[in-house]
Amino acid sequence: MFSLLDRPRLPFFALFLVGSGLLGFGLYLQHVVGLEPCPMCIIQRYAFATATSVALVAGLHGSTGGTRRGYGVLITLFALAGGGVAAWQSWMQRFPPSIAECGPGIEYLMESFPLTELLPMIFRGAGDCTAIDWTFLGLSIANWSLLSFIGVVAFGLHVIFRPVAASR
Repeated sequence: MFSLLDRPRLPFFALFLVGSGLLGFGLYLQHVVGLEPCPMCIIQRYAFATATSVALVAGLHGSTGGTRRGYGVLITLFALAGGGVAAWQSWMQRFPPSIAECGPGIEYLMESFPLTELLPMIFRGAGDCTAIDWTFLGLSIANWSLLSFIGVVAFGLHVIFRPVAASR
């Protein structure tokens, strides 16, 4: 029986496309809806972007065997790192600490720092890590991010441990 997973390149391209869509949705929420990402959100974006970039390289390479497993290991490691941050943020949202903000606000940063120092700080994010500004089906962005990372880890583990048919 034909399976897309028997094709060395297609699963990696699929992960890249889904990941790009999720990252695009995050940028939509930031730039169109106006939700300010927190530092933890930015770290999750970097982890997701890196995992999906590895998937793109793996898809373009189309390798089998050890190299394919190596790509699976990299994808899994980046997804575990991002998933750990998403899990911690989900925990913080469920049980907020006494200090709610995880970084100074953007207004303070703009008034206090020159542009050369401000730009790197902007990429760190300025939102409140415990705030739940958006939900879908009762889950916050951090919860959805965690579920996405779990899916990517499952994908990576599948790549690592599943024998691959010869390249087609």
